[in-house]
Amino acid sequence: MTERADALVVKGALTEAQAAVLSEPARAFLVGLARTFSARIHELRAARVQRAVSLRQGGRLDFLPETSAIRDGDWRCARLPEDLLDRRVEITGPADRKMIINALNSGANVFMADLEDSHAPTWANTIDGQIHLRDAVRRTISFVGENGKQYALNEKTAVLVVRPRGFHLDEKHLSVDGLIVPGMLVDFGLYFFHNAEALIERGTGPYF
Repeated sequence: MTERADALVVKGALTEAQAAVLSEPARAFLVGLARTFSARIHELRAARVQRAVSLRQGGRLDFLPETSAIRDGDWRCARLPEDLLDRRVEITGPADRKMIINALNSGANVFMADLEDSHAPTWANTIDGQIHLRDAVRRTISFVGENGKQYALNEKTAVLVVRPRGFHLDEKHLSVDGLIVPGMLVDFGLYFFHNAEALIERGTGPYF
């Protein structure tokens, strides 16, 4: 089924550069994610509230009976990608343009671009962060400080990992079918849509 881009209601203002991030194909991709996962996410949030009430009344945490086959089974996960095997030095920070450049150039093994706590996920920051990450993936990102100092990526950089917003946060500026889109679907969806192919072509991947 092809999703219609106009099914995504955008309530936040967009600059020309930000509108490019929310292109029609990107909007259609978000609509597909939202229709697949949003209702279930909202259900699970409500269930978590009820679970908290139960625990306060003496209930206990335990594993789900329906997942016993996984716990009892003999299985292995796929091998980690080569560029994620060494994560001895990992740093994190917001998806700010200057921060991304400095962090990727820092000499760390991994830079985790944080789209939640340190990023302060306002509407402008959320969309601008996607612009900065897109440019970093394509190695076109640059920045000029107030003192005229220029920043650009080194030949060798840290591996980029993205932290979408947590399960509990919504993106109030976007809705599909009357439901606000969870922030994590927006953060994951836009980054994956715009960058997955380019990252894979470079021998790395969209890591979260």
